Amino acid sequence: MTWTEVLAPIKNSEYFENLWQNVKTQYNSAKVFPPRKEIFRALDLTPFDEVKVVIIGQDPYHNDNQANGLSFSVSEEVSAPPSLKNIFTELKSDLGIERQKTDLEDWARQGVLLLNSSLTVRAHSPNSHKDLGWEKFTNFIIKEISEKKENVVFILWGAFAQKKEELIDTSKHFIIKSAHPSPFSVHRGFYGSKPFSKVNNYLKSKNIKPISW
Repeated sequence: MTWTEVLAPIKNSEYFENLWQNVKTQYNSAKVFPPRKEIFRALDLTPFDEVKVVIIGQDPYHNDNQANGLSFSVSEEVSAPPSLKNIFTELKSDLGIERQKTDLEDWARQGVLLLNSSLTVRAHSPNSHKDLGWEKFTNFIIKEISEKKENVVFILWGAFAQKKEELIDTSKHFIIKSAHPSPFSVHRGFYGSKPFSKVNNYLKSKNIKPISW
């Protein structure tokens, strides 16, 4: 199946038409991230049939030139924000990989869906589009992955992402939960949680090619 097929029921709805009108109004009247052409970049880079892992974020980075349509990822020309730095610190601790590349496109192309709950944000105003209506759309994506696929790993970092567990059939998917990688919570259970090796061990146990992090 393709995203076009999977998302047809919701994209053809009055709800989505209203959401999209609101999004266009926002882009036309304020500074909004990510660039308009990258709003659906997570879906563009990770086809439905290739989804192996889902990493759920809250909303895009809100400072200039950061957001690029993938959760936790930033464009190469900007330095890693604190959460991403902490993710890389844990990656090194977990698998010994010293990652410099801040755009996580290579993860996305290997089947890691980097999905924010809200796909847009107003500049310098975190979570400013949480009431725009995006969450219904992204929850639909999570539910469809849960219903139509098997053996997907869902990474739920922090309390916000962990609320999404109710959308996931835990009898046929694997969930990894820990504290969020933000500086406020990284020492409360994110460091030492070893998500990257857990993902690959699970995928290998299901004869699925692991991720090259």
